Amino acid sequence: MTKIGIFYGSTSGTTEEIAEKLQEEIGEDICDLYNMEEDFDDVDDLLKYDYLLLGCSTWGAGEVQNDWREPLFDMEVDKPNFSGKTIALFGPGDCEGHSKHFVGALGILYDQFKALGAKLVGAVSTEGYSFEKSTAIRDGQFVGLPLDEINESDKTEQRIADWLELLKADFPVLAA
Repeated sequence: MTKIGIFYGSTSGTTEEIAEKLQEEIGEDICDLYNMEEDFDDVDDLLKYDYLLLGCSTWGAGEVQNDWREPLFDMEVDKPNFSGKTIALFGPGDCEGHSKHFVGALGILYDQFKALGAKLVGAVSTEGYSFEKSTAIRDGQFVGLPLDEINESDKTEQRIADWLELLKADFPVLAA
């Protein structure tokens, strides 16, 4: 059976909670969970999966969470080949307190993994989200699943369910 790798970086614990919810919804038997700070050794950890869910919160002026910085730098230098890999992105944001940089880290991950040959899936409509600006929008949609656990936690469960249903088209193990 093909497994899904869920990789996340988490400073305050919010991205970790989301990653754990995703693993619970998908099933622990078909996905492995990696904390980028504690479990990640190098890019080979990512490359052993054909299907990846990557989670990252946004910090500062739209930057990735600290645990992603070094791996992304290394990948930018080493240029590993992600062709044949299907990746979906998720991340928490604060649509009120950080409305000008809402889930911007997802845009950084999207651009980098796309440049390395990955197929990125799981785009989500911007409808129903209130924010001022986001660098995680391509063709009018978010490049992954934004979740606002500060202002819209009541919408998280449904957003995750809808997203996982959407991913079934590109993640065959979810459709089984």
